[in-house]
Amino acid sequence: MELGLVGLGKMGGNMRERIRRAGHTVVGYAHEADVADVHSLKDMVDALAAPRVVWLMVPAGAATQSTVDELAELLSPGDVVVDGGNSRWSDDARHAEQLAAKGIGFVDCGVSGGVWGLENGYALMYGGDAEHVAKVQPIFDALKPEGEFGAVHAGKVGAGHFAKMVHNGIEYAMMQAFAEGWELLEAADEVTDVREVFRSWQQGTVIRSWLLDLAVRALDADEHLEELKGYAADSGEGRWTVEAAIDNAVPLPAITASLFARFSSRQDDSPQMKMIAALRNQFGGHAVESSK
Repeated sequence: MELGLVGLGKMGGNMRERIRRAGHTVVGYAHEADVADVHSLKDMVDALAAPRVVWLMVPAGAATQSTVDELAELLSPGDVVVDGGNSRWSDDARHAEQLAAKGIGFVDCGVSGGVWGLENGYALMYGGDAEHVAKVQPIFDALKPEGEFGAVHAGKVGAGHFAKMVHNGIEYAMMQAFAEGWELLEAADEVTDVREVFRSWQQGTVIRSWLLDLAVRALDADEHLEELKGYAADSGEGRWTVEAAIDNAVPLPAITASLFARFSSRQDDSPQMKMIAALRNQFGGHAVESSK
């Protein structure tokens, strides 16, 4: 099938390549002319045969809203817009209603896989009407990892981004646990090779995971994480997870504590946050701050 893809950054650019490898046609647009296939959203829409599917991989908030606004005037009834960025789930109903007024479908899709998704595939969580999801299904199939799992129609509009938000909240807590354990091992006189302790956990333990593998990878590159500053940003989804927990009266002590721990990194050069920063860089290519 044909797909219009808006946003060709670290995620979007690799997604374009994976979709093309699956045999589909992708017309990509981005403000960076050197990576774009066309020079405007209008050119992208004109290059696609109807009914069209346009996938957004742009920053949440104003950038997504302005792109939806423009596409609402360019697309035709029967077309579908997929928001694959990290939009807040509460924005999705508004976008769906805005596009539905023009006869255009809307699907929200949480995407996980970071810089590794091109080779390993992307975990996909999507929400929307079954008829709209069906129009995008060949692209979901191209992006997902091989095998039975890795993609889910999570529910109605908003469900995809809500599921991805909770995924990221869990990720916060898991990363915080590894970071706290690493700092304690580094502080103990009895342990003389923390990196090899982490490596030993990769086989046979109940905490073995991709995050643990990435922690070992980071320690192989910088054994004591001396090149990193103990600062870790939060993308916003951790905050949204805690807010949703409050709205639904669901206790989230571990996820909430992990979010607050990141706030503490804005005040001190935290050893734990060096590990958090290293892990975020490993799986998502997120920027880190040098200790120098």
